Amino acid sequence: MKFPWMAAAFTAALMVNTAARADDAHVAPVTEYVKSQVMTWINDPVIINAVKAQDAKNASISQADIDALDKKWRAEVEQSAKPTIDAVLSNDASKFLQDKKTAAKGVITEIFVMDDKGLNVAQSDATSDYWQGDEAKFQKSYGVGPDALFVDAAEKDESTQKFQAQASFTLKDETGKPIGAVTVGVSLDDL
Repeated sequence: MKFPWMAAAFTAALMVNTAARADDAHVAPVTEYVKSQVMTWINDPVIINAVKAQDAKNASISQADIDALDKKWRAEVEQSAKPTIDAVLSNDASKFLQDKKTAAKGVITEIFVMDDKGLNVAQSDATSDYWQGDEAKFQKSYGVGPDALFVDAAEKDESTQKFQAQASFTLKDETGKPIGAVTVGVSLDDL
């Protein structure tokens, strides 16, 4: 090659590009699983109605109120008494998600639904915080638009010791209007 530095630069770029593709190898199968399995049942009225009700209830909630609710939730995670967390985990929409997680036989590691502010509405398992609105899972799904689907990096889950990736997508009502978001943990070991 006429310019040896160019060959080195090309080789380095190729290695980075190959590594990026290897890191993203999980995106297509996770996307396919979510589209073919989760999106077939997530629009159940129990989920849609719960999100709509919370959207209406929190229509004028302030950021200070969101922060206070999130702080309360985080504190309960470390306590034996968990009235806020238990109220969410025991609602009908959460029970629906818990049943779907069980039926997935290990492929779904967790699933939770958020309102239009990024606050938890329903979940299969308790999350570490109440407000997801400041995280990529919400910002790259609900924050992008009605057809957004974001698959995050694959990582080893410390509690399950399995490799998983979270897929998040915008939840829409029957008219196609975005009303919230859904995050699904997908076990790459069981997919």
